[in-house]
Amino acid sequence: MSTSSELLTVEPLDLQFPFELKKQISCSLYLTNKTDNNVAFKVKTTNPKKYCVRPNTGVVLPRSTCEVLVTMQAQKEAPSDMQCKDKFLLQGVIASPGVTAKEVTPEMFSKEAGHLVEETKLKVTYVAPPRPPSPVHEGSEEGSSPRASVSDNGHGSEFSRFSVDKGEPQENTSEARALITKLTEEKQSAMQLNNRLQRELDQLRRESKKSQGGGIPFMYVLLVGLIGLILGYIMKRT
Repeated sequence: MSTSSELLTVEPLDLQFPFELKKQISCSLYLTNKTDNNVAFKVKTTNPKKYCVRPNTGVVLPRSTCEVLVTMQAQKEAPSDMQCKDKFLLQGVIASPGVTAKEVTPEMFSKEAGHLVEETKLKVTYVAPPRPPSPVHEGSEEGSSPRASVSDNGHGSEFSRFSVDKGEPQENTSEARALITKLTEEKQSAMQLNNRLQRELDQLRRESKKSQGGGIPFMYVLLVGLIGLILGYIMKRT
């Protein structure tokens, strides 16, 4: 908030200090000269030991802005109601062309001397200090996945990545197990068939020896070739 005057526009009119014990706190005051003349200013306060004003006197050039820094000294105790009764008074007068800040004197603001002095009253307010950002993110923003809170040993993010990424390996493991089970069943079936053929081959061999005296029948050769194909198939699958 600012005030409209003939010489200087002052902003803000309410000096807000984020109150903290045992800590210096500063607040900026902006003076804008809206005339075509030099304007000298002076800042007064009802509690000069509590505040430091830099600069407390000076000159604002035509159509320009000057910053005044008000610093509250570190306080040892806080008021019970967090209310401040301190006030500031800003005085402004038209100065001669070429005047500098060092040439500003108290007599320039004397009403008894006939000078036209413009005055603006400012009040002081204590506000709560800004809260530091929390390192723990609770919940999640809309459209985004929840964020894991950080654990005491600082490895929360590693654990969250592990819990998210471990779903895909589990799925691949299930598929691998199903494939191994299927191959095992096929291997067992092939082995059973092989044993059956082996028994039939042995029986055929004995019968062949009795009937032909050592000759190798065509059926015997066929069964041997079939067994070889089955064994080759088993080796490829496993």
